[in-house]
Amino acid sequence: MHHPCPRKMVTLLILAAFIAISTMASPVRAEVIAFDKGWKEQGFLRLWTNDYKPLGTQLKVISDGTVSLLYKAVPKSAWKSMKAKWGWSVSQSVVPTDLTRKGGDDRNLAIYFVFVDESSAQKLAGASASKLLRNENTRALVYVWGGNYKPGTILRSPYGPKILKTVIRRPAGKGSFSENVNLVADFKRAFGKSPGVLVGVGISADSDDTDGKINAVVKNLEVY
Repeated sequence: MHHPCPRKMVTLLILAAFIAISTMASPVRAEVIAFDKGWKEQGFLRLWTNDYKPLGTQLKVISDGTVSLLYKAVPKSAWKSMKAKWGWSVSQSVVPTDLTRKGGDDRNLAIYFVFVDESSAQKLAGASASKLLRNENTRALVYVWGGNYKPGTILRSPYGPKILKTVIRRPAGKGSFSENVNLVADFKRAFGKSPGVLVGVGISADSDDTDGKINAVVKNLEVY
């Protein structure tokens, strides 16, 4: 009976191990977060709301001395997402502000990634932004285009320092950029621990404190 040589046997074992690992570690499928009727607006100052226009792959945003949050629950298939990417552009910008000061923290755009523990996620699946933010286990990373800070800076939010942490992506100003973020790494930097599950995404523009105007677009939002 013929036996393969030791070198060939080692090669076959390495190949088998590689195939097994590749099968087990299949890549996470990207989940497109479409701009559709699933988004709900949450006003902060009663009738002072932004103008959002969802167009499938992109969202047009106009904020004219106004502020509000647009929120969407993500499907359960996206709960284990660890990264996110999107494109955004600003053609009309507010001035740089102090993003740690309540009532003086205008910013062009903010994108919220909302996390809760898995037990809470099952109970709060599909809940509104206001209900989630009242839950003590909720934590949100808020990627911001605004202020005058170095990109990557993490700030405590004046509206809920335990729940919300601001991550600076761009200082105030006009332009067009693509972003790709590691939600897990940024969450650990911001909160000192690993995140729970991703249950929702929010988008906000804020121009009420400076009575400014913002004209912006967010597009091709994906989590994976």
